[in-house]
Amino acid sequence: MVSFSKGSGYSKGDLKEDGTPIILYGRLYTKYETIISEVDTFVDEKKGSVFSKGGEVIVPASGETAEDISIASVVEKSGVLLGGDLNIITPPDEMDSAFLAISISNGKPHNDMAKMAQGKSVVHLHNTDLEKIDLPYPSHDEQRRISGFFSDLDNLITLQQCKS
Repeated sequence: MVSFSKGSGYSKGDLKEDGTPIILYGRLYTKYETIISEVDTFVDEKKGSVFSKGGEVIVPASGETAEDISIASVVEKSGVLLGGDLNIITPPDEMDSAFLAISISNGKPHNDMAKMAQGKSVVHLHNTDLEKIDLPYPSHDEQRRISGFFSDLDNLITLQQCKS
């Protein structure tokens, strides 16, 4: 139902003060939540780069633990570079991207992905592993309501953290 692809190779060493916005996989652990609406890292574009079209779901391809890499975020805007070590999932129009990301990051899909992660000191998760995940989903309208609820909850948590 979805299509899979990979980001293109950039590293922290490529980062600049300004340029083309990019998402590097490490920031999924430290900066971004379910929906990525603003990107604050930049690079000079390289030939063969992969750009978002908006609505892609990204999953890290490597990390320190299996639980770390079985998380997902939605790239809200088009024109953002998608760095290497990112699995990119493009859902069809009848699937809400935020619902898909929330579903991947929680419950049975999260546990199934963690079991598929391979490696010792660094674990890896490939698109071929993601293709095996069984993900039940409700109607598109219900998907939007569920993802909206969790988005509102994320915003409320962020607001409360800012007050502290």
